[in-house]
Amino acid sequence: MSQEKVIGFYHAGITVKNLKESLQFYCDWLGFELLSRQDVDQNYIFNIVGVHDLNKIKIAFLKIPGSHTLIELLEYDGVEKYSGSCRPCDYGSGHICLYVNNLIAMHKKLKNKGVRFKSGHPIYIDSGRNKGCYAIYMLDPDGFIVELIQTAD
Repeated sequence: MSQEKVIGFYHAGITVKNLKESLQFYCDWLGFELLSRQDVDQNYIFNIVGVHDLNKIKIAFLKIPGSHTLIELLEYDGVEKYSGSCRPCDYGSGHICLYVNNLIAMHKKLKNKGVRFKSGHPIYIDSGRNKGCYAIYMLDPDGFIVELIQTAD
């Protein structure tokens, strides 16, 4: 019997078009903590990601408030890029889900800043595991889906 197994979670990565804009969204608007920023231009990173004609990758590590969860933002520099945004039902898509304490107020604040949402307002969950919660899907500056959820009182 094999002894290899997953032993923990380190981070989730999101490729972004413009690191500065994404840092404003995640840190200034959502309150993530910026842990580090670096520009990486060593061959090891190009080999890891399998993209070799790069100048560098701009990387920022963020901590989600109230947790030990890390998000890595990556901006690839010096290579032609395309949007990876797609519909939530398309395979290969993904999202992160964040707990919030006042979804109605946060929705209003973010909507006033121009954030795009998949529905016009937070949705009440009336059945299943999250019954009694409110949730909404929104899009980060590059179209990556971020879900906000407020737990039932």
